[in-house]
Amino acid sequence: MNDESLKNEPSAKLIVRKLFKSYESAGRAVSILRDLDFTLETGAAASIIGPSGSGKSTLLYLISALDRPDAGSIELLGRDMIASSEKDQTSFRNAHIGFVFQDHNLLPQLNVLENVLLPCLAGNGVDPEKEKFAIKLLKRVGLKDRVTHRPAQLSGGERQRVAVCRALINQPELILADEPTGNLDPQTATVIGDLLLEISREQGAMLLCVTHSLELAYRFPVCYQLEEGRLVVVDRSAETATT
Repeated sequence: MNDESLKNEPSAKLIVRKLFKSYESAGRAVSILRDLDFTLETGAAASIIGPSGSGKSTLLYLISALDRPDAGSIELLGRDMIASSEKDQTSFRNAHIGFVFQDHNLLPQLNVLENVLLPCLAGNGVDPEKEKFAIKLLKRVGLKDRVTHRPAQLSGGERQRVAVCRALINQPELILADEPTGNLDPQTATVIGDLLLEISREQGAMLLCVTHSLELAYRFPVCYQLEEGRLVVVDRSAETATT
């Protein structure tokens, strides 16, 4: 993507410009994101594929202000995601971003319902309506009867469904999913993929999903390949013509 594609985009709610990120390895800087440009419109869904270590997960962490770039800008819903204080970033992230982590990141000492409601605790506490919505989400994913169970009592697929519900509890404008089906069997992976796409459409939320699964990636309207630090749209015309 180039500068021209970033101009005059009133519907673009996520705008990433000239992003650079590097890490130190064996005493030298290794660049993984180089002059990366990217936009996402309200309600849009896109997937990102690429080899391990190419920077896919790093990009999600930068967008959500869980990490900082070396250079560049990230604007989400009109807000500068880099210039804000850490406290403001945390508050904004809890209110507007839902993050589905690869390894669930559920707190083992909390039950299912408490884990789902966790993002609400960063605000003014949990109100009854939030709790009702959490139970509605859990019912939607088939976990209504598991609300008092701890993560250790759940299967991998069930834990990932809890993680999805937690990401959706504040009805975020942006959902970021980092390898949401990476450790799941094919059937459960399909359920999780369906859930993310369906709920993002229903809520009108932006959805950005990093995955190694081409089957999941190609279900998104747009699929990007992260190559040499930049995002390139995947041409699926040949694949479509043979199916």
